[in-house]
Parts: sequence; C-alpha cells; structure tokens
Amino acid sequence: MYTETYTVYTLADLKSRRYISLTTFKRDGTQVSTPVWVVSDDGKRLLVWSAAKTWKVRRIRRNPRVLVAPANFRGKERGARIEAAARVIEHQRIDELLRQKYGWQKRALDWFNRRSNTQWATIELSDPAPR
Repeated sequence: MYTETYTVYTLADLKSRRYISLTTFKRDGTQVSTPVWVVSDDGKRLLVWSAAKTWKVRRIRRNPRVLVAPANFRGKERGARIEAAARVIEHQRIDELLRQKYGWQKRALDWFNRRSNTQWATIELSDPAPR
C-alpha cells in the first residue's frame, strides 16, 4: 500500500496543502487534532477558518501553542508535526482566499451556512516565539 508523506520544515511549506491537521491542547494537556482548510495571504502566515464557538477556538484563546502537520481530509497526518503559535483574529475576512483555493467546496459550504447564523473566526498560525 502506497502512503504519501511530505517533508515539512516550516509553516510556509504547508501553504500549498489542501488540508492540515491542527492540534490544540486541553487544560490537562490532552491533544485534540482536527483537519482544517488552510490559506496564506502573504506567504508568511497561514490562516485557518473555523466557527467561532468551536472548542478548538476556545482552546486557542486559552493556550496559543499548537502543532500542525500536512494531512488528508479525514485528518490522517502525512508528515511530521511542527510547533506553531495561533491567535484568533476577529475581523479578518478570508472568504475570497478560501474561494480561490477551494472553489465549489467553499461555495457549497456557504450555501449550507446561509441558513445558520454561524459566526466565523480566522485563526492565524505563525512561528512560535523563541523560548
């Protein structure tokens, strides 16, 4: 069975991926991984889109340390995890970037979301601060 893997050294290496695994940490240190879409607006930072009231957003607000790795749409990691810093940006809109990268998938999601009153959050991923 063939399994594709990717060498990842920096966050910038993930910008062309369709999905990444975003791992956040609960209060007790337990890791929780989620597959997410990812876009880059300037090549230096990665942006992730999520419903504002999800647990991953709540965990990031409490603890900005995250792990990211290339993944498939089910979240199966396809490379090594790297550490990153995450922060929630309230007013950053990434709809156009998502439409450019994900096309019909983003438009279909928008169609389903019109009926809900979901508020969305943008999560910025950057290199972690030196320790």
